[in-house]
Amino acid sequence: MSKKHKISLTEEQLVLSLRNHEKIAIEALYDMYSASLYGIISRIVIDTAISEDVLQETFVKIWHSFSGYSAEKGRLFTWMVNIARNLAIDKIRSKDFKNQNKNQEIENNVTSIDEQRNTVYKPELMGVKDLVDTLKPEQKSIIDLVYFQGYTHVEAADELGVPLGTIKTRLRMGIQQLRKHFN
Repeated sequence: MSKKHKISLTEEQLVLSLRNHEKIAIEALYDMYSASLYGIISRIVIDTAISEDVLQETFVKIWHSFSGYSAEKGRLFTWMVNIARNLAIDKIRSKDFKNQNKNQEIENNVTSIDEQRNTVYKPELMGVKDLVDTLKPEQKSIIDLVYFQGYTHVEAADELGVPLGTIKTRLRMGIQQLRKHFN
C-alpha cells in the first residue's frame, strides 16, 4: 500500500492554480491548510461532526468565491481563516444549530442530572406506592399495571381478564381516591 504524498505549492502557485480552477489546487489547499482551518473551526464549534461539516463548507466556499480574493488585501491564509471563522460563527448562531443543541442537551442530560441529584423517579420513595397500597385490590392492581409497569389500558384489560370499560372506571375511581390524600 503506497502512502499518498501531500501536495505542497508556494502561495503564488496555489493562487494561480485556484484562479484557473485546477484540480491540484483544491488538493494542495486541503493538504496544506485543512489542519489549521479545522483547528480554528473546532475552537468555535465544539461538536466534532459539525466542525468537519463547517470545514467542508469552508473549502467549497473558498473554491467558489476565489475570484473575491485579492493578494493586495492580504495573505491567502488570512483570507481563508476569515472564511472559516465566519462560517463557524454563522453555524453556531444559526437557529437550526441552537435548536438542535437545545434538544440534544435535554435528551442527553435529563437522565444524568437525575442520577447526579438522585432524583430518578421512584414512586416508592415518594410515598405514592404506600398510598396506592391503601386502595381496593382491584384498583391497586390496575394502577400498578398502568402507572408503574407501563401497560396500556387495553394491555391491562387483557392481563386481568376484565373489560376495557371496567379498567377505565376502576382506574378513574382509584385516582379519585388518591387525590383525596393531596387536597
